[in-house]
Amino acid sequence: QVQVVESGGGLVQAGGSLRLSCAASERAFSNYLMGWFRQAPEKEREFVGAITISGDSTYYADSVKGRFTISRDNAKKTGYLQMNSLKPEDTAVYYCALHFSGSIYYPMGYKYWGQGTQVTVSS
Repeated sequence: QVQVVESGGGLVQAGGSLRLSCAASERAFSNYLMGWFRQAPEKEREFVGAITISGDSTYYADSVKGRFTISRDNAKKTGYLQMNSLKPEDTAVYYCALHFSGSIYYPMGYKYWGQGTQVTVSS
């Protein structure tokens, strides 16, 4: 059984920063591309970004590029999402996930998911 747990969400003012963590129990964590998604109420889950197995390449949605940074520490089996210059439209539940197959830009390609952590950005 694989567990993925996000933490670090909370309430922050516009322009502020938050750092989300994603800890995984998977022994072969280093074999998985890791993605981040977010979902606002009554909206579809959308791609935020992803990082390759080795951590040498990252991918970001245009909406967060230049503000968010994804990293990973395979030895600690932990991924990170550093969010800077937060905007009210960033408000959502944020999820991390381990990729299995298919496109990295859509949720259906990911095998293991965390429970999500709420990020709320106030004006």
